[in-house]
Amino acid sequence: MGCEEIPVKKPNILLITSDQQHFDTIGAFNSEIQTPNLDRLVKEGITFQRAYCPNPTCTPSRASIITGMYPSQHGAWTLGTKLLEDRHTIGEYLQENNYRTALIGKAHLQPTKTTDEYESVESYPLLADLEYWKSFDKEFYGFEHVELARNHTNEHLVGQHYALWMEEKGCENWRDYFLSPTGNMDPNIKYKWDIPEEYHYDTWIAERSNALLEDYVKNGENFFLWSSFFDPHPPYLVPEPWDTMYDPEQLTIPTGKEGEHQQNPPHFQMTQELNPDFSSYMETGFGIHGYHTHRDIDEENHKKLSATYYGMISMMDKYIGKILDKLDELNIADNTIIVFTSDHGHFFGQHGLQYKGGFHYEDLIKVPFIVRYPGKIPAGVVSNALQSLVDLTPTFMDFAGLKIPSEMTGVSQKEVWKGNLSSVRDHIICEFRHEPTTIHQKTYVDERYKLTVYYNQTYGELFDLQEDPNEYNNLWNHPDYTTLKMELLLKYIWAELGNEPLPMPRISHA
Repeated sequence: MGCEEIPVKKPNILLITSDQQHFDTIGAFNSEIQTPNLDRLVKEGITFQRAYCPNPTCTPSRASIITGMYPSQHGAWTLGTKLLEDRHTIGEYLQENNYRTALIGKAHLQPTKTTDEYESVESYPLLADLEYWKSFDKEFYGFEHVELARNHTNEHLVGQHYALWMEEKGCENWRDYFLSPTGNMDPNIKYKWDIPEEYHYDTWIAERSNALLEDYVKNGENFFLWSSFFDPHPPYLVPEPWDTMYDPEQLTIPTGKEGEHQQNPPHFQMTQELNPDFSSYMETGFGIHGYHTHRDIDEENHKKLSATYYGMISMMDKYIGKILDKLDELNIADNTIIVFTSDHGHFFGQHGLQYKGGFHYEDLIKVPFIVRYPGKIPAGVVSNALQSLVDLTPTFMDFAGLKIPSEMTGVSQKEVWKGNLSSVRDHIICEFRHEPTTIHQKTYVDERYKLTVYYNQTYGELFDLQEDPNEYNNLWNHPDYTTLKMELLLKYIWAELGNEPLPMPRISHA
């Protein structure tokens, strides 16, 4: 008589993301910031200190997370593009294998404006139509259940499920905490956001995530849950007491180095000007997004913004802790893979830059990245193995025992996470493209070097990350590095073979 095969217990998957969080803002590695719950994950799991986004803007990177493909492949290659609904996502594959799937928080997979090419449920006026969202029960990119909001801190009308939740909680005047066109908040307010913490979207995300966890456990179901936080993406605002948690005078405030951009491409040098005019680059492949110089931010304001940024992270950490506590309470922590990461990084003074855009410094393309899976992944480990956000979907599928589709260009990191292999990647690719017809730049990173090439340009960047970790010395034109540059260019070309970009429309300024 043969032995009956015992089914392998499938893991639950909890993906927790922040938005625009610098990689060096976890208390376990930076004594100036307090993140006790992220520190707990560091202690109980693996921290990867060389994790990268595939694109340093929201929509492309988030679309890569759920497709396992680069932006130039899945088509949502910049802000204002849309991840088309016919793209296959991890949620679809997991649903086919008896997983429940849900997204709570920020999606940003569609633009805020519509065109003849495609519609968007994340666009106005639908975005603000609360009656529509009360009955919204459509599948959303493989997520059978979503509760969404759009924009950051006090930006415009948030709409969607977050506004409904605030009204259910009795916050009928919630519009007072948001800007025009329908909000009533003073646009000149800085640092402190008057919204009570009990109505903040961190509270909403944690509460609704925990409610879903309870339902899944009650019904004995496996799940893939994405708890997608909005902070610390600017505007820099946070409720009390978090707004005064950090003394600006006690923080190490990042700055640039005098003369560091002399060997860099022209648009880097222009960031050192007061109110630089990037309009001449809009047709030549740069598409500078947002504000990128803090020359127009005085020193006192710069310090206060940095302290507020830290406060936003610490508040978010509190509510991440509530989700972690719920896993323990429900006794499912041991069978749940947790990944904490961010969609991309952030400048808050590094290299004289502020916010984000077409600058592939480590500050912007590296992300915090922690993995916990008790008993399956070693605890308290810090690794330098290269990771990319495009690897998340294939890795999750591998852990779930599913075949990884051939169209996914991400690779499974399962054996690296488990400690069985030192690495499965020898390079990273990061893209930035902003204008409708040009690829602005692509970056190739290996264990030591970083190479950035620009569309239709002869200049570029070459940094030795081992000898110059702060990326102050661009070696692109250095005669002693000509051979190395050519070797890296060949490696980059080889890595790019077969990865042709998809010609997709973009909505300007969306």
